[in-house]
Amino acid sequence: MMLDVVAAVILKPDGRFLLAERPLGKVYAGYWEFPGGKVEPGETRLAALVRELHEELGIEVDGATPWLTRIYTYPHATVRLNFFRVTRWHGEAHGKENQRISWQMPDAVAVAPLLPANGPILRALSLPPVYAISQAAGLGVPLFLERLQSALENGVKLIQLRENQLSAAELESLAAQVVALAHAHGARVLINGDLELARRVGADGVHLQGAQLLALAQRPEIEWCAASAHDAEELARAAELGLDFAVLSPVKPTLSHPGAATLGWERFAELAAGMPMPVYALGGMSSADMADAWQAGAHGIALLRGAWV
Repeated sequence: MMLDVVAAVILKPDGRFLLAERPLGKVYAGYWEFPGGKVEPGETRLAALVRELHEELGIEVDGATPWLTRIYTYPHATVRLNFFRVTRWHGEAHGKENQRISWQMPDAVAVAPLLPANGPILRALSLPPVYAISQAAGLGVPLFLERLQSALENGVKLIQLRENQLSAAELESLAAQVVALAHAHGARVLINGDLELARRVGADGVHLQGAQLLALAQRPEIEWCAASAHDAEELARAAELGLDFAVLSPVKPTLSHPGAATLGWERFAELAAGMPMPVYALGGMSSADMADAWQAGAHGIALLRGAWV
């Protein structure tokens, strides 16, 4: 039997999130987890989240959006963990069941032990809300590198190098420069479609194209691996391979593909629902779309032109 459970990633603007220690008398007592609990019969997941956070932490939820869904089998039960991001609440969080609570950062969790299911969640939380896709061919390499420097100084932390119009030599030279600049600012770089190039230039990962994704038998051996998806089949394959995230498109009309069919936010939400990894929204995006993206279950937005203005 599958237990339906909600879990809250309660986020502060500085990126800290709340973990709670399981109280004595419960399974895995003393382990740290994202607060939440079981969904009661006839209860929506959002209603369960609101109820559980009031009962456990004494807070009232003002803003929560769906995020990831992961299934995990413990010795005592198999649970479906429905994660929500909670960004607005009122009341001071405190352990109403005498449990300890602690605000933590994704890359520097200082409490232990954590429930076994939470490893992938911490990894996903380390991904920023914006995924910037390169535009060197459109801007010209010198201007793109200037814009990249500025974007990094302004906080861009995740970049995909996608430059199909460059020669192999030009692409490798640019990739090495992008990786050096990004790493100097603590940002990650994924190379589109070329695992060997990613390894040669010391990139953090590879971003698979749709056809590559469907042809793979297993996840490539590299730290970060993402993929482009346009439908349910490609998203499902990304999940099966255990990829770190996917980019789903096109959500809105784009300048590069005028007149092409788009998903819209409703269809995006249907496809992203239940995914175990973060999904970014791509296609006609600007920073003004972030709230709609979160409401539709996206981790964030992927920007092409908008990342380099």
